[in-house]
Amino acid sequence: MSANTQQQVKSQKTAITPIRADDYPEWYQQVIKGADMAEMSGVRGCMVMKPWGYGLWELMSRDLDRRFKETGHENAYFPLFIPMSLLQKEADHVEGFAKEMAVVTHHRLINKDGQLVPDGELDEPLIVRPTSETIIGEAFARWTKSYRDLPILINQWANVVRWEMRPRIFLRTAEFLWQEGHTAHASEAEARSETKQMLDVYQEFVENILALPVIPGEKTPSERFPGAVNTYCIEAMMQDGKAVQAGTSHYLGQNFAKASNISFQNKEGNIEFAYTTSWGVSTRLIGALIMTHADDNGLRVPPAVAPQQVVIIPIMRDESDQEKVMAYCETVLASITSQTFAGQSVRAKIDTRDYPSADKRWQWIKKGVPLLIEIGPRDVENNAMALTRRVNLDEKKAVMPLDKIDISQELKHCHETLYQQALAIQKERTCTNIKTVEEFKNYFGTSGEKSFNNGQGFVKAPFCGDEAAVEDLLKSMGVTIRCIPFEQSRALGPCVITGRPAQYEVIFGRAY
Repeated sequence: MSANTQQQVKSQKTAITPIRADDYPEWYQQVIKGADMAEMSGVRGCMVMKPWGYGLWELMSRDLDRRFKETGHENAYFPLFIPMSLLQKEADHVEGFAKEMAVVTHHRLINKDGQLVPDGELDEPLIVRPTSETIIGEAFARWTKSYRDLPILINQWANVVRWEMRPRIFLRTAEFLWQEGHTAHASEAEARSETKQMLDVYQEFVENILALPVIPGEKTPSERFPGAVNTYCIEAMMQDGKAVQAGTSHYLGQNFAKASNISFQNKEGNIEFAYTTSWGVSTRLIGALIMTHADDNGLRVPPAVAPQQVVIIPIMRDESDQEKVMAYCETVLASITSQTFAGQSVRAKIDTRDYPSADKRWQWIKKGVPLLIEIGPRDVENNAMALTRRVNLDEKKAVMPLDKIDISQELKHCHETLYQQALAIQKERTCTNIKTVEEFKNYFGTSGEKSFNNGQGFVKAPFCGDEAAVEDLLKSMGVTIRCIPFEQSRALGPCVITGRPAQYEVIFGRAY
C-alpha cells in the first residue's frame, strides 16, 4: 500500500475531513459544522449560533458574570447606537475603529417605484457600537460629582459590530457577543490595580474553566487598544502555532475621562478627572477553544462549559429490551446527576432520539461531550455500563459497575488532560534560542495558511523597543508582537532583529 493510500485510509477513519494536517482552516469549519455549533447567516459576516454553540457561551458568560460580581462589579446596559459627535471627542480611539464601523444615516424606508429605499436622513449619523467607551463615558460624567461617587464598577453583556472583511465563524464576524467592563476611579493606583485584577480574572477563567494555557503580558505601544495608556493581554497558542488574543484589560488613564468630562471633586475640594479602565472577552473564545482542543474526530469540550457533560445512549436489540434498558438508564441518570462537578450538579441526559445507537454515538463524539455512557441488555444484567472518555478515543470503552464510577473525578481528568495537552503544544512550539535576524527570518520563512505541522509557533526573544524599525519586516512576514510577557529572563542579549541593546523580551507570532 502506498503512502498516499495509507493516508487516505487513515483520513477515512476520522469523523472530520479534511484532517488538521491536510487543511487546518477547512478542518476548523468542519469541526463547527460537525458539532452543529453555528452557521453563517444570510447577512454577510454574521453567524447564527445554534443551541450547542450558544450553550457554551451561556455557561462561559455565567461563570464570568459570577466572577465579575464577586469582584464588586454590577451589570448595566447602554445604547447600541452612538452619536457621531461623541466619537469625535476621542480622536485616537475613533481612528482605531474607523474602518470597521457600521453607520446608520436614515430612520425609515419608503416604497419608491416598487422598491424599498432609505428615507428620513438623520440629523446626525449614528454608529452601531464597535465598543462602548464613549457612550458609557457620557453616562459616567453624569453620575460622577464627588469622590464619594467613585469607584464606578460596571459590566455590560452586549453585541458589537465591527465590519470584518474576511469573516470566520467565532473568530471574526461582523457582529459578535461579548462583555465589556468599564470602571472609573479616584486615583491612578486604584485604576491600575483594577486593570491587573481583571486580567487575573480572565487568566484564571480561561485556564481553570476553558483549559487554555495562556501567556500574560503587556501590549507594545503600537498594539495597544486605541486611546489606552497600557493594554494587558493573555495570549493563547492554537494547535497550528498561531496566537489568539484570549482577553484584554486596558488602563485608560485620564484620556477618556478628559474627552467625556468625567470629573469629580476630590477630598481636598479640588476638581480632577477620573482614572478609567475597560476590559473584555468575546465569543472568539469559543473559536480559541475549538482550535486548541478539537481533534480529527471533532470538538472536545472542557467539562465546565459542556452543555451536557454526560450523555447516556440506550442500546436495544429489539422492543423486548426497551423497558428494562430504559428503566436502568433512568437509574444511571439519577445516580450521575446526584453527583457534582465544580460545585454544580452534573449535567447529563439520556439520548432517546429515534436514530441508530452508532449514529448517536458519533454525533456526540463530534459535539465533544466529555463522557459517553452506552447501556445495553448485558449491562443491565451486570449492573454496569460502557464508558467512553472523549479526551482519548483510542482507549477501549471502560466497562464498569454503576457503583464504581466517579463522574466528578472523570470530569476532572478530562479537564486536566485537555490543559496538559495544550500546554505541551505551547511549550514545544515556543522557541527561545533564536538570536539573529537571519534565524528569525528562517523560522518564520514559510507562511502557508493551510500549514499545520510547519513547526512554527511563538518566538520569545529580546527586543529593542523600536517598533518602527521592525514594522516592514514583520508585516512582510505576517508576524506581530503578541506581548511583552510578564515573565522575563534575567539577562537580555541584543535585539533579535536590529541587534541593538534590548529593553525586554517579547513574544513574536502569527495570529488570528
